[in-house]
Amino acid sequence: MVQERLLERKTLAILEILQEAGRPLGARAISQELARRGVELNERTVRYHLLHLDERGFTRLVGRNGRLLTEKGEREVEGALVVDRVGFVNARIDDLACRADFDLHGRRGRLVVNITFLPREQETRAVEAMRPVFAAGLCLSDLVVRAEAGERIGDVEVPTGMVGWGTVCSVTLNAVLLRHGVPVESTFGGLLEMVGGTPRRFTEIISYAGSTLDPIEIFIKGKMTGVHAAATGGDGRICASFRLIPASARDAVAGLLGEMKASGLGGTVVLGRPGQPCLEVPAGKERAGMVVAGGLNPPAAAEEIGVDTYSKAMASLVEYRDMVPFSKLRI
Repeated sequence: MVQERLLERKTLAILEILQEAGRPLGARAISQELARRGVELNERTVRYHLLHLDERGFTRLVGRNGRLLTEKGEREVEGALVVDRVGFVNARIDDLACRADFDLHGRRGRLVVNITFLPREQETRAVEAMRPVFAAGLCLSDLVVRAEAGERIGDVEVPTGMVGWGTVCSVTLNAVLLRHGVPVESTFGGLLEMVGGTPRRFTEIISYAGSTLDPIEIFIKGKMTGVHAAATGGDGRICASFRLIPASARDAVAGLLGEMKASGLGGTVVLGRPGQPCLEVPAGKERAGMVVAGGLNPPAAAEEIGVDTYSKAMASLVEYRDMVPFSKLRI
């Protein structure tokens, strides 16, 4: 059984290499890449495994160029790695919080952004849907960046026929606090009930530690949000996330939130009291809770009225100087 699992891991490693290459590879190239990853398989053994992968429909021979991964092979890799990806969201949050270098006092550096692609012909409707959300402050910031097809937002290129919108991701808050010596524990994303324009409680949550996908993306595509209603009438459900900070840093964080507001990063943030529940969510001893409205709430409102959006949370990093207030962007 152990030997069987070992062979399966080696086989999966071959499939991963083919997936990452995106082009045909021969047994020699695969053997060399395996060696770089600490897996010793000679060229002949790799060729043996490839023949079996061909038989199972996971790979196919492309002349003398080597083998390509088939669609079935792609699905096999994604399915096999699902357990390995548990906790990916938390890892992504920590990585971007460390890489974002926004200087709050100097007002320069990079912010973490979400990216939404919209069909060019639907942009006007999307903008009108997003307008009240930004006006109501149901996100961390009203700063945005817009790009046409072929242009880039950070390191992400906008596809043909689409326009791209970048909104400030709530992970930017983690980055700011981290740069000021405050560790942040991101615990979950959820749907936050708004009553009369005031945050009340979470109605649905998904833990970052137990998910392979960003919870906010799930809620938006699952048609579970009521952002437009919350922005226009005060009652609805918006996307938000919950974080924990050391209780001893609570006053310092309150001061930093005030400074962030002066930099255009002053959207909906609820800061709890030390050791007490924050919007009914327990914080625990020596901790204070913090609820932050999601940066994808404006595109969520567009999705709600029928605009075909494709949103990716925590998508890239963008220079602060390249972002402008939504109200000043002329479409």
